[in-house]
Amino acid sequence: MRWRTLESLLSEEELALWLHFTSIPGIGPVKGANLLQHFSVAELQGRDAVFLTEHGWNEQQIRYWFDFSAEKYQSVLAWAHTDQHHLIDIEHPAYPALLRNIVGAPLILFIDGNLDVINQMQLAVVGSRKPTSDGRDAAQLFSQELVAHGFTITSGLAAGIDAICHQTALQSRGRTVAVQGCGLMHVYPSKHKSLAGQIIGEGGALISEFFPQTLPKAEHFPRRNRIISGLSLGTLVIEAAEKSGSLITARYALEHNREVFAVPGRANNINARGCHRLIQQGAKLVCDAADIIEELGVFTQLMRHDNKTSPIFEEASSDLPFSRLLDNVRSDEVTAIDVITAKSGLPVQEVMTELITLELEGLILSVPGGYVRTRSA
Repeated sequence: MRWRTLESLLSEEELALWLHFTSIPGIGPVKGANLLQHFSVAELQGRDAVFLTEHGWNEQQIRYWFDFSAEKYQSVLAWAHTDQHHLIDIEHPAYPALLRNIVGAPLILFIDGNLDVINQMQLAVVGSRKPTSDGRDAAQLFSQELVAHGFTITSGLAAGIDAICHQTALQSRGRTVAVQGCGLMHVYPSKHKSLAGQIIGEGGALISEFFPQTLPKAEHFPRRNRIISGLSLGTLVIEAAEKSGSLITARYALEHNREVFAVPGRANNINARGCHRLIQQGAKLVCDAADIIEELGVFTQLMRHDNKTSPIFEEASSDLPFSRLLDNVRSDEVTAIDVITAKSGLPVQEVMTELITLELEGLILSVPGGYVRTRSA
């Protein structure tokens, strides 16, 4: 049986090998991506222990790698064969371009729902699990306005602000993406099973980097937060205490060169202190979605709003300096995004927008570590 995923054709054996590669102890997303810049997963399978040792693998990792059997991964493959279940590797054409360009991007993504939505323009919205009435109102207002301007709302399905934003996006006839800190055979928290079903039913998606059977663990959620940020053009924080998990997402956004927005609150609201701290550190204070759209204006120029509130790219405007960026992307080797940005002299957000448009036009290809120019360019 062949595994059909858009332009890619992977046999079950090949897909199982990818799963095996991501399971090697101590070979996480960063080390894995570095290896994949030089060798494909299939090429690594044909290398001997001496070669792997020379590339930094220890004895435990080598033993694990050579102990490959596709049978080990049959339960995962069975999950992926179900309707609306998707399993894509970092080299897959449907892998989100924004996420691929962060350090430590997941090597594999599991998606339950609409595969297309993960490449739509997303804004992360996160906040307190126990919001005040002001926080709930702000979450509803921002979510409604962002959906009305064509954004997909991305969050973590947690209680409080996360859930309110997912629910409001659905009520506003928009789409929303929930990133889980567990495998997609589970929903955490379990009280949000119905909400998770609604997200999928209304054209959204649940996403995880964990194998479907994986149970939720505390250490999974900071990892989950980097995906929320990595998928999104920016992160909006609505009510966060000074030691809130939402601030982890905001820190990831800064590391990813994405915008961070924060909603101010009353001085005596302890749930607002994290937002105030972010504003002191340079996050943009926002009072409504218009403030966000103004900051991300270069992106919204490339979107239009269809009847289902799905952002669709327009044809690129000829007056944008795409040729300047294209000249900085090589066809014979990977060009990192920071190199492209430095050579272009443009703001990083504008560079990201134009790179996405060039990729949609088939002129460049997003790969681990940056971009390469296609033969058609």
